[in-house]
Amino acid sequence: MKVLITGAGGQLGKALLKTAPETAEISDIDVEDVDLSDSAMLRARLAVEAPEVIINAAAYTAVDKAEVEEELALAINSDALKVMVEAVEQTGGKLVHISTDFVFDGTATDAYQPDDTRAPINAYGRTKLAGEEHVRPSDIILRTSWLYAAGGTNFVRTMIRLMNEREELSIVSDQVSAPTWATGLAQTVWGLLDKGAFGAFHHSDAGQASWYDFAVAIAEEAHALGLIKRIPTIKPIATSDYPSPARRPAFSLLDSSATRAVLGDLHTPWRENLRAMLREEKAFG
Repeated sequence: MKVLITGAGGQLGKALLKTAPETAEISDIDVEDVDLSDSAMLRARLAVEAPEVIINAAAYTAVDKAEVEEELALAINSDALKVMVEAVEQTGGKLVHISTDFVFDGTATDAYQPDDTRAPINAYGRTKLAGEEHVRPSDIILRTSWLYAAGGTNFVRTMIRLMNEREELSIVSDQVSAPTWATGLAQTVWGLLDKGAFGAFHHSDAGQASWYDFAVAIAEEAHALGLIKRIPTIKPIATSDYPSPARRPAFSLLDSSATRAVLGDLHTPWRENLRAMLREEKAFG
């Protein structure tokens, strides 16, 4: 299986490379190789690669900045997808597109199912939804939330840095979803490909949390591993107390039960995966 991974230098891209099956012939591209906003450049590179499978782990993810750069975000999150689909059509192959909980509006009271109505409330979500529209029924859309990994740029590592600098933090408590360890998401991607799956799926770690809950857990687990010197005071605040250019969904929990049923595996609790990531982080020094 000849597989091209886009966004290979990102958190998920690195996890995909690390967990790839031996049967996969991997090539990869990242921002220094191809500008995904340049359709001609991307088309030319894909013609050379001629992949049987494209795993699109690349995206414009600057949620607030997308409010003023929606055209650029659309080029990367949507127009590039059209080019990728054209490429796998030429090889008779398949696309795996990583999408986001932000395609939903956050007004639900139960976890979102893969076929629930999508109604994004910010520019980033709109561009990711536009990308989903290019994906064929024979391809895979895999939505996730609150991604993090050791060594990456993410909420967990930001919290550790701030917890070592400050005695008190204020964290939003009225946005709820579930954290997702990149390693688990990567394993799900490979598993779905192995099963010959197609359609829309969800993957996040088991359970749910607010950003405040997540921060408290990070403090406790990081302190236990010696990654922070002491546990700071963590105060819950409302979204309205922390204004930002882009609106965020208040509740964007994803139901991953259909994914787990296809793969026949366990749904690992988010705190367990957080602990595993922090052990990796400690090992990095």
